[in-house]
Amino acid sequence: MTTTPSDKTAPAHRGPTRAYLTVGILFSLVAAWLLLLTAPGARDDERAFTTASECTAAAGRGASDCLRTVKAVIDRTEQETMRKTPSYWLYITEADGTSTRTRIDGNPDLTPAARPGAAVDVTYWQDRIRYVGFGSDRHYTNADPRGAFRIPLVVGLVVGIFGAMLLASAAATAWSGRRSLKAFPWQVGLIVTGGTSLILFGAVAPWLSNDIGKALRLTGLAGLVVLALCALAVPFLRRRNRGGDDTIALRPSVLTEERCFPGLIMGEVPYASSAGYLIAGPGLLATTPDPTGVFHRKPAPRTLTPLRLRPPYLTDPTGRPDYDGRAVVLECEDNGVPVLVVTRKKDAPAVLGALGPVRAE
Repeated sequence: MTTTPSDKTAPAHRGPTRAYLTVGILFSLVAAWLLLLTAPGARDDERAFTTASECTAAAGRGASDCLRTVKAVIDRTEQETMRKTPSYWLYITEADGTSTRTRIDGNPDLTPAARPGAAVDVTYWQDRIRYVGFGSDRHYTNADPRGAFRIPLVVGLVVGIFGAMLLASAAATAWSGRRSLKAFPWQVGLIVTGGTSLILFGAVAPWLSNDIGKALRLTGLAGLVVLALCALAVPFLRRRNRGGDDTIALRPSVLTEERCFPGLIMGEVPYASSAGYLIAGPGLLATTPDPTGVFHRKPAPRTLTPLRLRPPYLTDPTGRPDYDGRAVVLECEDNGVPVLVVTRKKDAPAVLGALGPVRAE
């Protein structure tokens, strides 16, 4: 049996295509905001902080663009328990009587200088404490702007690549829907594989450089490599899917005992069920809602005849499970009534073993 392209598959593609387009556009806008505004702004703050000079006496307390260092005394420390990385709150009182706190990474027990009553130097920049001097040691606070551009850059790259992957998937889904009945065309699978690889690199690239432009160039270079590898894979995948016959050849299992696994039977027959599990045994195929396969069995009759095993189609009845993209469909008939047995590919040999070999064309 072969698949026949038809415009009738277009409505089934309409929902996924619209979803891909909507989410892809949204993610692309978020990525543009992060990459064009947030990350460059954080990088500019880092440059301004690292090049800032000490405030002069004339600048006074209101100065914010210079480094203002004041004397303070530690009141107490408090371990932060709401975060996975160790950190603690440092409560201080400045020389003018101002009390405040700041959070520092680490454990106060491992910082002997962070004891109540100890004198420290607190350095402000743009009205926030950026680091605390414990004698000759300098501990940066959670407001340290150095490297702060990396998080929005990572998120922007990951979200942007994912958005581009969704937009490409939308185009591939709309294109393949007029040429194939398959619910999971190879074009989309190739896009997802390449996009996922590039997402992983995009999450790493910002940590390999202190420059946004270099991180973007590295990601772009990786994108060219991924595109080249995908282009090399296209002829192989196209050749493997050429001809229209998408029948899957699997050997039936030799069953010596019953097995229970996810699956269901669909069709206008009394034993059809969306219960969720199939039981396959010697001469037995049944549905059950019980994952142990003990209760509420509904066996299929011996008149159920397998015809062919194929991938899921867009024209399959509503409610057909995907099993995370691992579903296969066994086309059967029962006295002329079409019946579909849906399960995972790894469990399909057991179904074939229970029903007998596929009927020769």
